[in-house]
Formats: sequence, structure tokens, C-alpha cells
Amino acid sequence: MAKTSRSRKIIRFIIGSIVFLTLPTLLFFGFMYIKYNEDLPSGELGQEADVLATRMLNVLDHDAYKATDYIEFTFKKRHHFKWNKAENTCEVFWKNIKVDLDLDQIDSSSVYINEERYDSSNTSDIIQKAETYFNNDTFWLVAPYKVFDPGVERRLVTTENNKKALLVTYTSGGTTPGDSYLWHFDDNGKPISFQMWVDILPIDGLEASWSDWTTTTTGAQLPTFHKLLVLGLEIDAIVTK
Repeated sequence: MAKTSRSRKIIRFIIGSIVFLTLPTLLFFGFMYIKYNEDLPSGELGQEADVLATRMLNVLDHDAYKATDYIEFTFKKRHHFKWNKAENTCEVFWKNIKVDLDLDQIDSSSVYINEERYDSSNTSDIIQKAETYFNNDTFWLVAPYKVFDPGVERRLVTTENNKKALLVTYTSGGTTPGDSYLWHFDDNGKPISFQMWVDILPIDGLEASWSDWTTTTTGAQLPTFHKLLVLGLEIDAIVTK
């Protein structure tokens, strides 16, 4: 009987611990879901959406960005990139790993660990991770310039406060095709934030800022920081050529 009683206490303790640890998380997520979750808005395809997208590119000096052949930056102080736009390659660094990404032929990419060439059966896994880092982190750097990429749909949305917003959906390409972003602008047509409907987030419509801009040496305008709820996404060590 003593063993049975002890076993019951252990089970109750385990169950109580699980409830204690998970209940606040569930309550917090429920609060955040109710407060922030939004359905994907509908919008109109066509010329008006393209005009709004073009206005954004003009305000950001898209020509200066297109003429920029090289961008180097660090994302969240974790991943460092040396992106040769002209050659469509990128050196991706994290921890003790470097991957020379060939963005035209990913399988031809090279992996280095502790500065030595690494050849192994799991090289493809490391290359895939580097590609995922590249797709995600460069998007936070240059997303406005991608609104006319192949496979992108643009829709004009009128918000509740009667402002014009641009809904951009990536139907192909990248790591998570199908993601949508609703761009919000200031009175001059410069992006100030976007809302996200993306697979990796459990809450639809979360908003991130696009307000901390810097003009680089090539004239390209790039963000240095994004605020997402209480999180900060820092982009620093930006070098352009």
C-alpha cells in the first residue's frame, strides 16, 4: 500500500508540474491569439496595387538598390552574410560554420567548419540550413524590393481607417511559399510596418515595424531594426558596394 500511495503522489506531482508549467503558456497564447489574430484581408488585383507598389519602390530609390552589387550584414548578432548580388552567391556564417552558397545551383555550395573544407554525408543538411537562413534573414533586409519578383501577387487593400495598404503574396519561391504580407505606409508611401500571414507563426496578422531605415553608401535604403511584439530583430554591420 505504501508503494501504491507513493506512486500516486509521484503521478500527481508530475501532472501538477505539467499543468503548472503549461497553463500559463496556454493562457498567454490564448490572450495573444484573441488580441492579435486577424483573418487574411481580401484585396483587388490590378493596376492600383501595382501603382502603390511602384510608389514604394520609388520612395526607397529602387534604382540604387538594383545598382548595389554587394551587401554584407549581421542578423540578430547570430548570422553573418556576405551577399554578392551580382554573382548570386552568398557566404553565410554562424558559429564555426561557413557555407559558400551558390544561389543558382544550391547543390554546388561548399561547407567549411573551423575554416576547413568539410565533406560528409550531412553536408546537404548544413547547406539547406544556410539557404533557410539566407531566405529568412535577407527577407527582413530587402523585402520591399521583392514585390515584383516572379510568382508574387499584389492586391490593393483599404484598411479600417481608410488607408491604402498593399497585400503581397509569394505564391512560389523562398522557403515557405504561400506567405502573405500586408504593407502599411506613411503619407509619402514609405513602408512603416507589415502584417504577416506566414506558416511559421501560429498567430495570423502579427505586425512588425519597418521604421528604422539607413541610407547605405550605395544609396540603397535598408532597415536596421524591426520590432515584433516585445521582440527586437537587429540588423547591423551593413556594408554595401
